[in-house]
Amino acid sequence: MNNEDIVSFIRTQFNEPENFIPLHAPVFGGNEKAYVLDTIESTFVSSVGKYVTRFEEMMQDITGAKYAVATVNGTTALHLALVVAGVKGGDEVITQPFTFVATANAISHAGAFPVFVDIDRTTMGLSHEALSIFLDDFAEVKGDCCFNKKTGRRIAACIPMHTFGFPARISEIAVLCEKWKIALIEDAAESIGSYVGNKHTGTFGLAGTFSFNGNKTITSGGGGAIVTDNDNYAKIAKHISTTAKQPHAWEFVHDMVAYNYRMPNLNAALACAQLEQLPAFLESKRVLSRVYSSFFKGSEIGFITEREGTTANYWLNSIVFPDRSARDSFLECSNRQKVMSRPAWQLMNRLPMYRNCLSGELSNAVWLEDRLVNIPSSVRLSHEN
Repeated sequence: MNNEDIVSFIRTQFNEPENFIPLHAPVFGGNEKAYVLDTIESTFVSSVGKYVTRFEEMMQDITGAKYAVATVNGTTALHLALVVAGVKGGDEVITQPFTFVATANAISHAGAFPVFVDIDRTTMGLSHEALSIFLDDFAEVKGDCCFNKKTGRRIAACIPMHTFGFPARISEIAVLCEKWKIALIEDAAESIGSYVGNKHTGTFGLAGTFSFNGNKTITSGGGGAIVTDNDNYAKIAKHISTTAKQPHAWEFVHDMVAYNYRMPNLNAALACAQLEQLPAFLESKRVLSRVYSSFFKGSEIGFITEREGTTANYWLNSIVFPDRSARDSFLECSNRQKVMSRPAWQLMNRLPMYRNCLSGELSNAVWLEDRLVNIPSSVRLSHEN
């Protein structure tokens, strides 16, 4: 199997012999236009409106969480989740280096220091084994808090990410966080519709956060959400997402330093229409993943599949080349032929602003960074099994 064979096969799956094939394009085949028009006609286009409330209710139904709080994007959802969890300036927050920069940025926005721990090769998410080793080496519990005995800082939270929609070993991570008294906040930005057993990603810890950017399985153009089962946490999150304004018919009374992070009704209208189609989108993506899996079976190029006991949403299908040279050769070939593919993100600890952050041993993250490529993964409105 050579690069030309792969590019040709991808084109057949999207029935597009010549034109550009994006990595993940949105599909608007439901009530999107009707709901957005309804919002415009109502004049409630900002952060107050029926679709914001409906969106939160739909997220509760889909994830099984007791509460959902709508935000303007996934980064603000994660930042807000950290603030409400009590993360303060000078704290440390453990996360993975193999992630989109927003994860580390949200930690910085909260005034904390990212700490990078290695990932699993199979899940591409935070390794519970690497986390356990790191905590044994660096952590100690004092009272109700965990501290880094080498830096002296409080380890306030842990943020594993469900990479490309594949669930991390979140149950094991949750046990470790409880043992070490560390708040668990899941970066579920990419994993709407992904499960461990019958439990949705984002619902294993204190809170989980989601993104609805234009390239996600479900999009509202820009949008995010926090889910939680904690009543007080949800109330505070909603309050400080709306500038901490006290309800009053005309007075402006604000009782906390807060944020203007509430999702606009226009975006929520789009999100509601998209969420109505989630089951069909997920099935389409599973069909594509099976086709890809069959195509790559037996080749030297690995295709990443969900691990036993989990359900991945296959947001982005991922292939693993034997080495960086083979990876780069394919990236050049596919993009030159207008079939979009992309490498994994550069590891966070390599970026200039995070280069001096504390890191554990990161061999798995480095191995995947050198080899992984995302290939076109859009929902196909018509396909064959």
